[in-house]
Amino acid sequence: MPGFASIVDQERPIRILTALLHHGTLPHALLFTGIEGVGKRAVANALALACNCLKKNSGYTPEIKNTRGITAQRIKDPYSSVGPCGSCKACRKIESGNHPDIIQVKPTGPFIKIAQVRALCDTLAMKPYEASTRVVIIHDAQCMNPAASNALLKILEEPPQQTMLILIATQTLDLLPTVVSRCQHIRFNPISKKKLENLLVEQHGLDSDDAMAIATMANGSLSRAIAMHQANWVNQRNWILEEINGLSSRPIGRILAFAERLSRDKDTILETLEVINSWLRDLMMAKFYPEKIINQDIAGDIQLASQKKSVPSLLSKMELVQATQNSIRANTNLRLTLEVMLMKLAKS
Repeated sequence: MPGFASIVDQERPIRILTALLHHGTLPHALLFTGIEGVGKRAVANALALACNCLKKNSGYTPEIKNTRGITAQRIKDPYSSVGPCGSCKACRKIESGNHPDIIQVKPTGPFIKIAQVRALCDTLAMKPYEASTRVVIIHDAQCMNPAASNALLKILEEPPQQTMLILIATQTLDLLPTVVSRCQHIRFNPISKKKLENLLVEQHGLDSDDAMAIATMANGSLSRAIAMHQANWVNQRNWILEEINGLSSRPIGRILAFAERLSRDKDTILETLEVINSWLRDLMMAKFYPEKIINQDIAGDIQLASQKKSVPSLLSKMELVQATQNSIRANTNLRLTLEVMLMKLAKS
């Protein structure tokens, strides 16, 4: 299903963009912000399709200035459908990633470097090969180093004809204010928990309890929810919580073995600690606001475990886990840090 119809739970951004398409007032630069996995990249690709579909939109007249002085493209029939057909030559090329005028700029390593932006400048100095609107999508724009940001600013100040830039970032604070001010900003919200649940059940075959657990911990990110499902996250969570709940009765050797096992997964350790934190929070909520328990699929186990814990003890444990998260972010010895945390959790 090509175009905007495939986007999940982003009605406002799509409404804004389709209105701009209908009225022929697409700005020369757009900035999409929001957490990872909410559809920013998919919308950018859908917009590239809508601008260049050969069947739906017959083309654009030369650039004009709108009332705000922003360079824009005008559709010949601004009230025609803006949805791409998905089957014409342009749509097929864009969807396969082979269109010469749909340019993707991504970080090389941790940064987008000035050499990449300079190469982009050289490309934009020439006319598009075949597109009516050349689209440049800059992924993780917050990764631009200062030199690259300043080089991009020159493009934004003197936008090439028949070209639209789409910057994708997590938040505006990570970009130069001068870059932000030259783009039309569109914010993407986290996807609702209910939408995520439905997608996991309908498209990925999860049962309702597993879907609810993953949707709750995905924090509005579809890509994260899918990754959690593929990594068998529910079983992993259950194992972690079983170990944490029984720490006080475990021999020291098993506690140290648990720490060693957790330390192997460096890429997911912060998420593991967040699972432990959510468990402790739920034990607290069970005492006062059971309807606010995060892990609703195991609410019964949480209620039973909560009865054995005091409020001061739970607060102390939550502070300990949060301090451990901060230590790991500061690159302390991972295994040793986890051993210390688990030993303290076992005693308190």
